[in-house]
Amino acid sequence: MPVLDIVAIQDILPHRYPLLLVDRILELEETRVVGLKNVTATEPHFQGHFPGYPVMPGVMIVEAMAQVAGVLVLSQIPDRKNKVVLLTTIDSAKFRKPVVPGDQIRIEMTVISKRASVAKMRGEARVDGDLVAECT
Repeated sequence: MPVLDIVAIQDILPHRYPLLLVDRILELEETRVVGLKNVTATEPHFQGHFPGYPVMPGVMIVEAMAQVAGVLVLSQIPDRKNKVVLLTTIDSAKFRKPVVPGDQIRIEMTVISKRASVAKMRGEARVDGDLVAECT
């Protein structure tokens, strides 16, 4: 059973279609979160990104990772309706394998450091256990 379903995620994140890229949160701890992104052929980016060979753009995978991280950060803020969490830096992003429609991305984000209003996190995205992307 998911810890957070899509309704609960929409209560935490301000994102909406077509940019809400988190379908479920499976685990939510103080310094770690695991989320799922179901990749479907009807997503708008597939119309223009390698037509005939649909590959999820790496930037969309990183955005999904950032949103999973955002759930962790915002879930710990009492007045989150009046706050915005922004992605400010991407370090060491690596894309290992293509992600295609029908895949389910399991995203795990872990806090490396946290001070005041800034959290540095490390993340991995996997499909069927295989690493497809990683970044800090």
